[in-house]
Amino acid sequence: MKGSRLRVGVVGVGHVGQHHARIMAALSDVDLVAVVDVNKDRAIAVAETTGALAETNIDALVGRVDAVNIAVPTDVHMEVALPFLERGISVLVEKPISCSVTDADALIAAAHASGAVLAVGHTERYNPAVITARTLVDTPRFIEVHRLSEPSSRSLDIDVVFDVMIHDLDVLLTVVQSEVTSIEAVGVSVLSDRVDIANARLRFASGCIANITASRISREQIRKVRFFQAGAYLSIDYAAQEVDAWRLVKSGQAPASIEGGQMDVKKEEPLRLELLDFVSAVRHHRAPEVTGEDGRRALVLAQRITDQMKVRE
Repeated sequence: MKGSRLRVGVVGVGHVGQHHARIMAALSDVDLVAVVDVNKDRAIAVAETTGALAETNIDALVGRVDAVNIAVPTDVHMEVALPFLERGISVLVEKPISCSVTDADALIAAAHASGAVLAVGHTERYNPAVITARTLVDTPRFIEVHRLSEPSSRSLDIDVVFDVMIHDLDVLLTVVQSEVTSIEAVGVSVLSDRVDIANARLRFASGCIANITASRISREQIRKVRFFQAGAYLSIDYAAQEVDAWRLVKSGQAPASIEGGQMDVKKEEPLRLELLDFVSAVRHHRAPEVTGEDGRRALVLAQRITDQMKVRE
């Protein structure tokens, strides 16, 4: 497969999936065979812009692709992804990996059994700002996260914790590298019958505390995380792909000074980096940056947070 074009299909070409198709179609070593969507008109529209075939049934991809990108509603991740994995077809599934840990385990087991690659779309892991800042985050003691977005009709089938906060949960678990020992959480349904705004306070075994707020009912877009550690402070603006880093500098008997500023970040579309990693993982039979196990880990924490909200009701 290393010397040939990777045959790929995209299942679900709505708000997110259309960008999967756009990027895959532009990669020189990928052949975007087809896009699949239950909405035939939408499939045709995306197919026309990418040069792919338009299909309405996933069975049309069997025997024609080496890998698939799945960007369908979370409640059908399992039924769409499992048949591909069982046939040895590699899968990149959008976050969260599934609706339940049981389903996540089934997807992971199927990938291991067939040898297929299973990647999960936690796109912020590929954000150049996150990649740059990770080299400077050592032993954070306090982390403050705000992920606020304006109201949308998208993803109202799941709570905001699984919809958007889960991005930050994945990043924190990756950076802190410590188990979460306690959780305090509250969530409120405002515009839907699901939780639209949530706050969680996480305590890690390392002693680090993270305070996370996620909302899909804000009047402004904010996607920022701040890390505080001994002698240093880092701020990441996910959307702007900017990192500010400051540190305390001591030199001999001179008064300590604070030095730092905005770091150089090579800006790039995170989703493109994610898809490049997936293609490379499939080609070279290696694990992707965000594995099925990583997706499961973030899902477990998201579930613990929502369970804690129910306890407080």
